[in-house]
Amino acid sequence: MDLDLRAAFVIERVFERGDVDDIRQCRRYYGDEEVTQVLLNAKFLPEHRMYLASAVIDKPLEEFKCYILRQLNPGLFPY
Repeated sequence: MDLDLRAAFVIERVFERGDVDDIRQCRRYYGDEEVTQVLLNAKFLPEHRMYLASAVIDKPLEEFKCYILRQLNPGLFPY
């Protein structure tokens, strides 16, 4: 797989499934600017990973596209 051609896919999956060391390596390889742009424009991230991404790139949750989409489409009641 070409890591530069599929940068958005790789960054999203690392933040979705990777651990702290994987995230550090991803930020080192792609740079903070590209990681920030990809995460802000991602359509889906699990909720706990959204909070992690928000802390890592130092942006509020309201700027994340996946957070906005989650607010527009609420899920079922948990009972």
